[in-house]
Amino acid sequence: MGEKMSNNAKKKYTIANTRAHLTDILNQASYGKERIEVLRRNKTIAYIVPVEDVEMLERLEDLLDLKEVESRKDEDTISLEELRKELDI
Repeated sequence: MGEKMSNNAKKKYTIANTRAHLTDILNQASYGKERIEVLRRNKTIAYIVPVEDVEMLERLEDLLDLKEVESRKDEDTISLEELRKELDI
């Protein structure tokens, strides 16, 4: 299928190979839990990853957001009306 392995065992496919083998590649990500790198002219343009990877990333982002909120809980705040007035909206 035109794949090659990189040092971190991630499979790489050109756009043409991705188009030609999309179902197989999606199965590799979905069932095989593999991360697939998609290349155009030897440059990475996208990744096809398992759903679990995206879900984990979203959970990490949520945790970082909560940490940021917690670190700012003692900062001064303004009301929505004050903000509107300040922004002239």
